[in-house]
Amino acid sequence: MKKNRKILLGVIATIVIIIIWLSLGSGKQTVETIKVPVKTGVFEISVTTTGELEAKSSEKILGPTNIRSMRIHQVKIDDIIPDGTVVDSGDYVAQLDRTELSDKIKDKETELEKLQSQYTKMELDTSLDLRTARNELINLKYSLEELKIELEQSIYEPPASIRQVEISLDKGQRAFDQATNNYSLKYQKAVANMQEVAASLSKTTREYNNLIAVRSSFTVYAPKAGMVIYKRDWDGSKVGIGSQISAWDPTVATLPNLDEMISKTYVNEIDVSKVEVGQKVEIEVDAFPDKKYTGEVTEMANIGEQLKNSNAKVFEVIIKVNEFDSILRPAMTTMNKIITSVVSKALYIPIECIQNNEEMAYVYTHKTRKQVIVGASNENEIIIEAGLEEGEEVYLVPPENAESFRIEKLSKEILNKFNRKQDKK
Repeated sequence: MKKNRKILLGVIATIVIIIIWLSLGSGKQTVETIKVPVKTGVFEISVTTTGELEAKSSEKILGPTNIRSMRIHQVKIDDIIPDGTVVDSGDYVAQLDRTELSDKIKDKETELEKLQSQYTKMELDTSLDLRTARNELINLKYSLEELKIELEQSIYEPPASIRQVEISLDKGQRAFDQATNNYSLKYQKAVANMQEVAASLSKTTREYNNLIAVRSSFTVYAPKAGMVIYKRDWDGSKVGIGSQISAWDPTVATLPNLDEMISKTYVNEIDVSKVEVGQKVEIEVDAFPDKKYTGEVTEMANIGEQLKNSNAKVFEVIIKVNEFDSILRPAMTTMNKIITSVVSKALYIPIECIQNNEEMAYVYTHKTRKQVIVGASNENEIIIEAGLEEGEEVYLVPPENAESFRIEKLSKEILNKFNRKQDKK
């Protein structure tokens, strides 16, 4: 039994060793013999970037728009429906934190009560003061009339007595006139005081009513039917529960127009010179790899920027998506192939075939290292300006014993011809 088990284990070990040897040998042979033909045909030069879908236009869903006048600068989102929810006009969208607003309403209520009490007190005090002044004026008037009667009755009195009554009458007249003027001034002062308190009361009442009115706008509803998409903050993060919205931009979310979509992408500064407005674009969406769309470059930034967590300078590029598709949604990732140039007829091979040293670029063919002149390239292939012919086979990677391959350089005539061609460009 033990003997048979040992034999079985030995056979298995032998088979494993053979498989490994064959795999290694096969791989080595494959590496040595992988050749690709030189192709000819239409050659597309492109820049491939990753982008993100956005709606070309959208309507903002706004929170309270006048909170800055109430000295409220930021409001927190307490609750908001999930990103991508389809809503009808008037549907609930979000609830904003009312804590700061409620505190201001309470403070304004207290202030309003104080002003109302002050107004009532001022009104009563003014009424009492004016009533006292009126009574004093009436009493002076009666005293003046009495002095007039006394003067009339003193006609038969000695001149000294008459003169004394006349003096008393004159004093009484002046006291009455002075009291009349004082009453007029007191009345004007009372009116001014009442207007001042009334103005403060009216202003505070308006502020209180505005606070009460704006309180309802802290519950946010959809202005029309559509799909709710969260707003992006300055750092690219989504504005959701717990986020703050500013009094200067009270946007809570957006309702994008999904009929027209764009892909916002960024092109590295190395490639930006190749990209121009109007160039055609092939678009793929990561969420639907079987779907293909076409597009066009519509906008390019003039100034580069540095993305977060990146040292490279990039330029923003806007690509219009030509087709409408109901499955496309904002924030979906896209792969954008921007066709920067098309050569109608060119010889080309995979970029991996090209080898370089200090003197020249070359490829490996049968027992030969052939010098080549290369042209424009895309991500996978490169144009051969001189050195190869259509159908000729070249190694994809350096073969075994590549050092022993003889070097075949281009003639000076071909090199000079190519240089003259480059000078004309």
